[in-house]
Amino acid sequence: MNISVVVLAKNNEKTIGKTLNSLIEFDDVVVYDNGSTDGTISIAKGFKNVNLVQGEFKGFGWTKNYATSFAKNDWILIIDSDEVVDSELLKELKNKKLDKRTVYKLNFKAFYKNIQVKHCGWNNQKIKRLYNKGVTSYNSNDVHEDIITQGLNQELLKGNVEHYSYHSISEFIIKADRYSTLFATNNVGKKSSSPTKAFFNGMYSFFRTYILKQGFRDGYVGLIIAFSHAVTNFYKYIKLYELNKELKK
Repeated sequence: MNISVVVLAKNNEKTIGKTLNSLIEFDDVVVYDNGSTDGTISIAKGFKNVNLVQGEFKGFGWTKNYATSFAKNDWILIIDSDEVVDSELLKELKNKKLDKRTVYKLNFKAFYKNIQVKHCGWNNQKIKRLYNKGVTSYNSNDVHEDIITQGLNQELLKGNVEHYSYHSISEFIIKADRYSTLFATNNVGKKSSSPTKAFFNGMYSFFRTYILKQGFRDGYVGLIIAFSHAVTNFYKYIKLYELNKELKK
């Protein structure tokens, strides 16, 4: 396969072994580690097809673009260190004749621990992850980064990526703090906010996830996810409100 896989990692010792095992048939796997203090680095070093690069994190868009500069091939597959490529997708990647003017989407199956999340807007998301770096790249967004597709085609590939993003409620809390901080710092001075806006964004996020996207059908896991979405959105806008106030001083 003339595809390089780029994996961003930080403190993912619980999942990165499973991720890299699913990528064993790729000759070039770049693991870009940005400050792991657990066993992530030693696990990555155990795979012969892995090129381990250690560097800084400057937001997801910049970091993914920088990490791809270490890839040997022009075709780039972005896989997170808590994601697993299934056998059907691997077969598709082996046999697919890729078109440089096309950005390829992958289908995602989401899991909490080992419980598949079938609602909440999490399951069967189609996300752009395979592209030719000679033609396009990620935008520079700190969060909600995306592959630039202006003037390009898009196509969904067969198979799935299994996403094992959370293994405890504590991880929801940590990521809510991290993502809300990135959002606030990226939008300070650009977007307005208020405590009222923060409150109603949080409330609506819960309603949308739990009711409109039928999170209640996922049982207690759906409740955890819906509340996490509410907390993240509340903190996004209340942190932005505080930063905007500081900017005006």
